[in-house]
Amino acid sequence: MNDFYDALKLVLFPIHKEGYKFILIFAIATAILAMLSNFLGLIGLVATLWCIFFFRDPERVIPVEESVVVSPADGVVTRVEYNVEAPEELGYGKQKFNKISVFLNVFNVHVNRVPVSGTVSKVVYRPGKFLSANAEEASLENERNAVVVKTKNGLDIVFVQVAGLVARRIISELKEGQEVQIGQKYGIIRFGSRADIYLPEAVEIKSLLGQTMIGGETIIAKYN
Repeated sequence: MNDFYDALKLVLFPIHKEGYKFILIFAIATAILAMLSNFLGLIGLVATLWCIFFFRDPERVIPVEESVVVSPADGVVTRVEYNVEAPEELGYGKQKFNKISVFLNVFNVHVNRVPVSGTVSKVVYRPGKFLSANAEEASLENERNAVVVKTKNGLDIVFVQVAGLVARRIISELKEGQEVQIGQKYGIIRFGSRADIYLPEAVEIKSLLGQTMIGGETIIAKYN
C-alpha cells in the first residue's frame, strides 16, 4: 500500500502558479492539432504532459540542522570555483568568494529556494544575453537576478538566478529587508537555466563537482 501511495505522489504533484497559463496554451494547441491529425494531436499531448511536468512544485524536506546552506535549485553541480568575484552589480569589488554553479536542464524542477535563513539585504536584476547556461561566461554575460541574504551572524550569502539558452523569464518574489527561512520558495526560471551561489571564504563547501542537487534539501555548504 505504501508503494502505491509513493507512486501516486509521483503523478499527482503540485503545479507552480506560473505554469497554469502555459499548460492551458499547450492544451488548446493540442486540441487544435488533434482536429487536424491524430499524429499531431499525439505530439501536442506529449508536449502538454511535458509542460505539466516542467512546472511541478514538489514538497521538500528542509534540513533542521543549523548553520547550513542548501542548494537553491535542483540540478547538477557543473562548477566549483575558489577566489572569484561576485557579480559586479552587487558592489563587492575585489572581495573574493567561493562559487558553486548548479545547472538545471529542462527536466529538473525549476522552482528556486532560499539557501539560508536571514535578511535579504540586496536584490539586483540585470538584463543580458541568453548564452547556454553551461557556458563559462554565462555568469557574467547572461540575464540574471542576484540576491544577498545576510545571516544572523553577519555572513553575506549570494545566490543568482541565471537565464539560459531557452530560459526567457526569471521570476523572483524577494524584496530587500525581507526575512527569509532556509528552503523557502522564492521564484522560478522558465525552461532551462543555472543557479550560482557565492559563499564567503570561511564557509566550508560540502558539495562535489557532478553531484546531483535537490533544491531546498541538499546541503551545499556549512558555516560556523
